[in-house]
Amino acid sequence: MRIALFEPEIAGNVGAVLRLGACFGVPVDLIEPMGFDWDDKRVRRTAMDYIDHVDVTRHADFDGFRAAWPAARLVLFTTKGSSSAYDFEFEADDILIFGKESGGVPPQVAAACDAKVRIPIRAEVRSFNLATSAAIAVGEALRQTEGLPA
Repeated sequence: MRIALFEPEIAGNVGAVLRLGACFGVPVDLIEPMGFDWDDKRVRRTAMDYIDHVDVTRHADFDGFRAAWPAARLVLFTTKGSSSAYDFEFEADDILIFGKESGGVPPQVAAACDAKVRIPIRAEVRSFNLATSAAIAVGEALRQTEGLPA
């Protein structure tokens, strides 16, 4: 299981996802460009010392990311997903991909994904925060695949 963030824009969200990855033992891929400098103090402030306990890989662009994991199944989390995260059958080697905060992923990235999954929410609201979405998704995927830490 891996978490991939496509062109994240908010340093604090990335820090929170890095902490999530550290706690669950899930590597994090960052697909650039990002909306902030990698050495932005807000990343470390949110991730705290957990940043030293997560495997982070940065990719120059989506093509570079895809080349690094050519056989992996990409599961895109999107408000336009066709199935609920709670009905979807995750696999231990899935990469859970999340789009940028302001607009998700472009059509060509969505088309390259093997599945499009949504987290059910009330109709009156648009979406969860990126880090919250990642936490819900990774928690469910690890639960299903029996990959939660002991």
